[in-house]
Amino acid sequence: MGSQITLADVAERAGVSLATASRVVNGSERVVGKRFRERVLAAAAELGYTANAFAQAVARGRSDVVGLVVADIQDPYFSVIAAAALTVVEPHGELMLGTTLHRPEQELRYVTTMRARQVRGIVLVGSRTTDTGHTKRLAEAIAEFVSGGGRVAVIGQDKLGADTVLPQNRSGARELATALTGLGHRSFAVLGGPKNLLTARDRVDGFVDGLAKRGRRAEVVVHSEFVRDGGYRAMNELLDRPRRPGCVFAVNDVMAIGAMAAARDRGLRVPEDIAIAGFDDIPSLRDLAPTLTTVRLPLEEMGRKAASLVLDDAREGGRKRVVRIKGEVVLRDSTRR
Repeated sequence: MGSQITLADVAERAGVSLATASRVVNGSERVVGKRFRERVLAAAAELGYTANAFAQAVARGRSDVVGLVVADIQDPYFSVIAAAALTVVEPHGELMLGTTLHRPEQELRYVTTMRARQVRGIVLVGSRTTDTGHTKRLAEAIAEFVSGGGRVAVIGQDKLGADTVLPQNRSGARELATALTGLGHRSFAVLGGPKNLLTARDRVDGFVDGLAKRGRRAEVVVHSEFVRDGGYRAMNELLDRPRRPGCVFAVNDVMAIGAMAAARDRGLRVPEDIAIAGFDDIPSLRDLAPTLTTVRLPLEEMGRKAASLVLDDAREGGRKRVVRIKGEVVLRDSTRR
């Protein structure tokens, strides 16, 4: 019977209006007199009525839930960030997780859904794309959510008008190129990820720029998915070409792992026959042999900072905050000469 009882039933039993019953049961900040409050609580207990979390959130104006939207929870880059964000959110409430599976249109759906569920804030983790129409629609949805009292933090490009944790992808890739030329590598290729992904494009551009400053160039850029299998396919495509480069830069670590697997399957040794580098320094690299040269981003720090931004109610003057995150080149065995 309890599951069929509605708040209207409670209001009728207590002899009060539905609005009054809602204020008592769902925790509204509007004060209800002690006599009516006791009548409502007694009626709710007698009927076995239990308020749902969504109704309580509406009554209070917001919930204690923070939404987190990532591109791919299986990718260690996103899972490390998500776990770090959880450590910040958990003492204050709950984390609602959504994954877009690298489909940008799903971001807008999640923001719309989370806004309807009255979440306290939303953390969006992932690259912007060249689809300016989608970016504009997403920015508008975020602006509506913020105007209603919500908070949003983005890990990625500063394109959405929200607080942003901004990895310095271009400069990190530029410094990697400088370091690799400094090791004596002379011929380069890039596994560039999707053409429409701004993170991938920034890393390609930074690497190419770094090579140019040292009088070198990337002989070829092969585009593919931003995942391990994308790196595997792109590496095979690269190795099918007549001339094999001496050093390959994959624009993220999971692609680099796929590239190393493709090289092994072709009977090539890393780094003796071909050197490979990545970007991000995901935790699973600890078990990789040979160890992978990469650009280290402080992923846990990024997750904690983004979560802190949405929980911080002291946003000075309503102004957007941008936190720039610098990468650090880590030279390991996969590019040793």
